Amino acid sequence: MSLQSPRDWEGMAAIAQIVAETLKEMRSYARPGMNTKELDDLGLQLLHEQGARSAPAQDYQFPGATCISVNHQVAHGIPSTRVVLQEGDLINIDVSAEKNGYYGDNGASFVLGEDHHGLSPLVEASKEILMGAIHRIRAGQKIAETGKYIEQQARKKGFATICNLTGHGIGRRLHEEPREIPNYFDRFNRQRFKKNTTVAIETFISTRTKVVDELPDGWTLATRDGSYVAQHEHTIVVTDGIPVILTLNNGIS
Repeated sequence: MSLQSPRDWEGMAAIAQIVAETLKEMRSYARPGMNTKELDDLGLQLLHEQGARSAPAQDYQFPGATCISVNHQVAHGIPSTRVVLQEGDLINIDVSAEKNGYYGDNGASFVLGEDHHGLSPLVEASKEILMGAIHRIRAGQKIAETGKYIEQQARKKGFATICNLTGHGIGRRLHEEPREIPNYFDRFNRQRFKKNTTVAIETFISTRTKVVDELPDGWTLATRDGSYVAQHEHTIVVTDGIPVILTLNNGIS
């Protein structure tokens, strides 16, 4: 959306802070032996305490308040009592919510406890690339340049990027124009970032595969070949200079 008034700025800042704090608390709360439904219950409680509603549950009838994906799951993982967290798991938590008609979105991948699978470099690469991409965004810049930067940086670090998951516009709805902010260079994409618009910038950095597939549950997206993928996401405001990161306090950077 385009921020047209102080009310718009305040509304977006408020919901962004809520989803950021919720994500940070959920990451701190996660423990080996805990199931993902327990973790999601905390997220739901935190959102409700601050007067916010889960965006995926409200808008898409997602069976959970937050998306929690584990190991080879990449996105839209359904919270479940059957999914028990283990030491060394790669966990992704994505928190998006609505309050007073404004939407905020952020996500983070992290290794739980000891890094048994050597995934810390992947996680750190995703975080670094996200922040680098965000700090290069300017009003008037082609969206394709962001995808080009993410893809190039991932390759330099020995990783790949997921092509069928992207960032997106956000504001009065969870998904707005631009509908896609890819993690790769799309030379046919002529769209440009516009001043004072809010967008969700995401990295999907992979150990090998470039695509994810939907599981039979109709929600969870996972790698077919056993690759691991780290995702990190911020909601930002595009400006003539360095963007304003509305979800900065989620602890990613």
